[in-house]
Amino acid sequence: MGSGLEELGIIDDGEESSAQPDERRKTRTAAPVTETDPESRLSALVRMLRQVSLFEGLLPLHLRRISSLCQEVQFKAGQAVFSHGDQGDGLYLILEGAVRISRSVSGIGEEALAVLKPGQYFGEMSIVDDDMPRSADAIAHETTRLLKLPKDDLRDLMFVDRELAYELLWRFVRTLSGRLRESNDRLLMLTVSSKF
Repeated sequence: MGSGLEELGIIDDGEESSAQPDERRKTRTAAPVTETDPESRLSALVRMLRQVSLFEGLLPLHLRRISSLCQEVQFKAGQAVFSHGDQGDGLYLILEGAVRISRSVSGIGEEALAVLKPGQYFGEMSIVDDDMPRSADAIAHETTRLLKLPKDDLRDLMFVDRELAYELLWRFVRTLSGRLRESNDRLLMLTVSSKF
């Protein structure tokens, strides 16, 4: 595993955390990670992760493990993060800017499904759905800064830390359920409006 799991001593999920209690910060933008010291960089990434709804309330130990996998990426307005049909490569967390999730509909053009803001995330289906291509386009709606959690690295971490896997999978299920409910409501509105 080239994910940094060994460096953190991650072997099983029986470890106890001696880290400080979670101090929640509700700011919605984060400074770029510029620290050169590995410990300072890890601490900065943990602070960023706390701003993302997916990780609210996770143990400090889990946040540190996840932060060791993060890659910071930036996109200019209009630039594709990924496209419909691409292989899923990971989960993305929005630190700054906005990302438009959309699909191209023949004869109509781009149909925006959602515009996601800082603190939100997308691409989680690539973590739970094996080898399925991306189901939509993700496009930077404005200049955007993201944290990427590579699929294979996150899956490896979830495999060795069952408690974290349980927490994340339930959070993914709630997110997917909410998004399905929104899609059903949108479909119902389209059906009703087409009758008039």
